[in-house]
Amino acid sequence: MRGRPRASTADSASTRYRGADGRWHARVTVGRRLDGERDRRHLSRATKRELDAAVRELENARDSGQQPWLLDAITLEQWLEHWLEEILPLSVRWKTRSGYASHLRVHVIPTLGAARLTELRPETLERLYRQLMDDGRSTHVVHGVHRVLRSSLNEAVRRQRLVTNPAALARPPRVERTEIEPLTADECRAILKAARGRLNGARWSVALSLGLRQGEALGLMWDDVDLDAGVLRVRRAVQRRTWSHGCSPRRRAEPACGHLRGAECPQRRDGGLVLVEPKTRSSRRSVALPPPLVAELRAHRAAQLRLKLERANVWDHTHDLVFSTDWGALIDPHADYRDWKQVLRDAGVREVRLHDARHTAATLLLLQGVDIRTVMAIMGWTEMATAQRYVHAVDELRHEAARRMGAALWDGASADLTGSHQLPG
Repeated sequence: MRGRPRASTADSASTRYRGADGRWHARVTVGRRLDGERDRRHLSRATKRELDAAVRELENARDSGQQPWLLDAITLEQWLEHWLEEILPLSVRWKTRSGYASHLRVHVIPTLGAARLTELRPETLERLYRQLMDDGRSTHVVHGVHRVLRSSLNEAVRRQRLVTNPAALARPPRVERTEIEPLTADECRAILKAARGRLNGARWSVALSLGLRQGEALGLMWDDVDLDAGVLRVRRAVQRRTWSHGCSPRRRAEPACGHLRGAECPQRRDGGLVLVEPKTRSSRRSVALPPPLVAELRAHRAAQLRLKLERANVWDHTHDLVFSTDWGALIDPHADYRDWKQVLRDAGVREVRLHDARHTAATLLLLQGVDIRTVMAIMGWTEMATAQRYVHAVDELRHEAARRMGAALWDGASADLTGSHQLPG
C-alpha cells in the first residue's frame, strides 16, 4: 500500500532559533497559501526541548493529513473570494455565482471579512444576521446570506480548511412566507386588451397563459414555435451579464484602466445580453398553446415580417426572435419590465411584479382543475414544495372536490338519508 507522497525538503523544512527575548522559536511549513507561497506557522517555547516536541507534533499532524491547510493565516474574505473566483465557476451558472457574490460582498465581507476563518463561531454569524435585520434587510435576504455562507463554508470543511461548519449550527431568522396574490381573470383580460396593437403585444399573452419566465420568453426563436402543431419549446433564455474589466488579469485586481465599473473599461468583456441554457433540466420543456394564442402569434409573426421588410437595411439578423426590438435585436430585460409596467397603467390594473404573471398562469391552471404534476411540467418546476406555495388555489380545489363528492353521493337522496336516521316513535 502506497503512503502519502512526501513533501520536498524545501516545502517541509522547519527552522529553529533562539530569539533576543531568550525564548526558542520555530517556523514550520504547514502547507501552501492561496497564492501558492509556502505557509509558515510560528511556534515559541521557553526551552529547546519544549520547542522540539511542539515542532514534532505539528509536523506529524501535517504529514498525516490532520493539520487543516492554512490553519491560522487565511481570513474569511480570502476564502470567500477564492471560493467565488476559483471554485464556483467550474460548477454553477454565471447568474447563480453573481447572486452569491452580491450576498457575500455586500452583506458579509465588509463586516466579517477580516476575521480568521478558524475563528468563526455560530454566534458570530447570528450577530451578523441580527445586524442585517436591524439595518432593515428582509428575512429573505438574511436567509439568502445564510445559505450562501453555509455552502461556502461546507466547501472549506470538505477541503480541510475548517474542522466544522459554523453556518450549519447557526440559526437564521425564520423566513416570512408571503402569500401569492395573482391577477384575477378580469385583470388579465384588461391587460391583454391594453396590449393589443402594441409592438410585441403577444408577449403578455404568452406571459399570462403559459407562465414563461422573463428570460425564457425573451429568448424564444421562431424555430421553437410550431404554430401548426400548437406547441412551443423552451430551449434558452436571455440574460444580462455585468461587464468585467479586460485591462487586468484578475477580477479583483486594481483596474489598470482607472475606471471603477467594468462597463466603462475600454477592454471590457463577458457582459451584455447573452443567450444561455435554461436554469434546470426541467426548464427545457414543450408547452401546448391555447388556440387563441396560436392565432395571436400568427398575427404577431405577420406584423413582424412586415416590419422586417420595412427596415431590411438595419434589421439584426443574428437571431430569428419571436419577441425583439423594432430592429430585430434581443430585448433588454429592464426594457421589458418597463413595458410591463406601462401596460399595467394603460389597463388600469394594480401594480404587480412581472413574475406575478407567472404566478397567475400557475394559479389559473390549478383553478381549472389541471392536476399538479401537469402544472409542474408546464411551469418547469422541479420541486413539489414550489407548488405548495399556491395553497390558495389548492384549497379552493379541495372545497370544489368536496362539493362534487357531495353531489355525487347525496344529491337527490337527502330526504331518504334524513328519514333513515329518524329514531322510532
